[in-house]
Amino acid sequence: MEGIEMQKKIIPSDLFNRSIAFRDNRRLQKLVLVVALFLAIYIILVIFSMPARFDLAVGRPSSRTIFAPRDVIDEYTTNQLREQAAQMVPEAYDYNPLVLERALSELTRFFDNAIEIQANEEVERPDQLQSMQLLIPEEMPLSTISALLTDSATIRDLQGRINNSISEIFENGIREGEEDLIRRRLNQEIALYPFSADLKRIAEVVIKPLVEQNMTLNTQVTEDNREQARRQIEPTIILRGTLIVSEGEPVTEQQLSLLEDLALIRGQQADYAGYLGLFLLLVIIFIVVIIYMSIFVPEVYRSPNLMLLMGLIFIITLMLAVATTFFSGYLIPVATGAILITVFFGYKLALIINLVLALMVGLITGGDFTSVLTALLGGLVSIYAVTRLSQRSDLARAGFYVALVNAALIISSYLYSGNVSLEIDSLRGFGYDLVAGIGNGIFSSVVAIGLLPFLESLFNVTTAITLLELSNPNHPLLREMLMKAPGTYYHSMMVSNLAETAAERVNANSLLARVGAYYHDIGKLKRPFFFSENQLSGENPHAKLSPNLSTLIIGSHPKDGVELGRKHRLPEIISDIVLQHHGTGMISFFYIQALENNERSEVVAENFRYEGPKPQSKEAAIIMLADAIEAGVRSLSDATGNKVEQMIRKMIREKVEDGQLDQCDLTLNDIEKITQAFIYIMSGIYHSRIEYPEKDLRAEIERSRAAR
Repeated sequence: MEGIEMQKKIIPSDLFNRSIAFRDNRRLQKLVLVVALFLAIYIILVIFSMPARFDLAVGRPSSRTIFAPRDVIDEYTTNQLREQAAQMVPEAYDYNPLVLERALSELTRFFDNAIEIQANEEVERPDQLQSMQLLIPEEMPLSTISALLTDSATIRDLQGRINNSISEIFENGIREGEEDLIRRRLNQEIALYPFSADLKRIAEVVIKPLVEQNMTLNTQVTEDNREQARRQIEPTIILRGTLIVSEGEPVTEQQLSLLEDLALIRGQQADYAGYLGLFLLLVIIFIVVIIYMSIFVPEVYRSPNLMLLMGLIFIITLMLAVATTFFSGYLIPVATGAILITVFFGYKLALIINLVLALMVGLITGGDFTSVLTALLGGLVSIYAVTRLSQRSDLARAGFYVALVNAALIISSYLYSGNVSLEIDSLRGFGYDLVAGIGNGIFSSVVAIGLLPFLESLFNVTTAITLLELSNPNHPLLREMLMKAPGTYYHSMMVSNLAETAAERVNANSLLARVGAYYHDIGKLKRPFFFSENQLSGENPHAKLSPNLSTLIIGSHPKDGVELGRKHRLPEIISDIVLQHHGTGMISFFYIQALENNERSEVVAENFRYEGPKPQSKEAAIIMLADAIEAGVRSLSDATGNKVEQMIRKMIREKVEDGQLDQCDLTLNDIEKITQAFIYIMSGIYHSRIEYPEKDLRAEIERSRAAR
């Protein structure tokens, strides 16, 4: 009270009340904790997973040497190659055959009319020339036109040659703007004809208007062909670690484009989009993990202390991942977090945390698939290796397993990608990655082993490692019990066997049940001879004491055990079992004795009960039942199988009816499984044996000696 009053004087009352309210409000504590963890992880990822931005421009020297932080498509080079491929594709045209047909038809008409005029002898020559002039599209001298009045065979020969020349050239196609070129080519061919210059001149004039475009550009087909050519060009990939620009080197347009593709140019709008995207991604991950915890690990979800421990392990692992990324993606020790989470909270929580850590590795390494796969599989292997711890060396063995899996994964990834060769650089890179992968496993286990005792002490959490150390027979308390209270020691060993087997049947913590049973009666060390199992001489000190005083002595051994446990720094979870292993049960022997003595004062039943509390966990309840069963069956004078079972069922039923199991999580089905486990073990110990007559016994001994 004085301490609280002093705090009120130092701290303003309003602030003091708020601090008290915060300490009492677990929901608020968890909310603040989740927000703090979210911000811490977000800041780490913003700093280390989002690449640094640079202020660069084309032609300006680079302020530093820049390497590609991840694999990226070189859009600039890719687009250039694709455009070059597209330009190599010729344009597509539609051919119009009517142009040739029209030209040949016009030539046929011209020469047919010319021959008809020539063959008409009734028309005089000047009139014939005038008629010929009308057939020709241009004005020409009559002396030149007179060349058409030669024999018809020559005219037909000229027609045939012109038809052949036009057909050949027109069929090759005449594109827009090529008409003059085609006319010159036709004139060149006509010049080689074996006719007079006048006839050749007439031919040139006649065909001149017939030359026109017969090929029309098809833009749709042309663009489709070019697009197909573009698609056939594979993207140019810049691999992670490739040098983009050296310090002092003028930045080219291609380099600047590549840096923009990598979002490495300062002042881009993509920066804000990246921050927002990372924020939303973390929100989704946190929501999924919280829902998962509330369903599969509610004990962690309900405890701010355990959530803080989990968050601290996560951040430590994340920082180790950031640090080791500078050496190799295969060295990222995700297995450290997986091992610690498994040891502290079990494999269910470790599975989801391992998956999230693997996703974080993907963000930190810029989406490197092999690093993510190594982190994920290494974490899963470590979880499997430490799920059932039997000794501290199991943690080291987990690191060995991770190293083996990482080595196999690295070899397989190199083989799959085809990067294995006998070249020095290839072998050097392969060896470096292999050493990093193997070192990952060793490093993970070493860090986990080193952090484990500090985290246990800091958060007052008892792990399987601590319980295994407490199960060592050389522990000072157990050795003292063996020397001072041997009956209690062997009773505790028997209770531990019963409790461990029963805990396995109901999926409780069997290791905790076994170790808790070892220490549940350590309070008897204060006055060992007041307990019947240690009265080897047969003298009972309770014979000289009143039932009330005897009850006080017997009933105090749970509290005495807690005090002794604190001196030897036993974990709180073991002290709870020591305090709860009798619950508020009745010390019936001295209660009945008090009734029989018919003392003056009225006998109050509540004065003959243990102070409790009742068992709060499955393990404490199982140890309560095992303790009672072991003592009860041992007291039977004729412990046959049927009597043993009746005794076990009777004692468990009395505990249930007395309400001693009301505050633990045991169901009626669990109680029946525990009962069956006790019956199986105790019946095996107290089974009936065949009685050998003395004569038969001696004969059996002699046969045994002869057999040797």
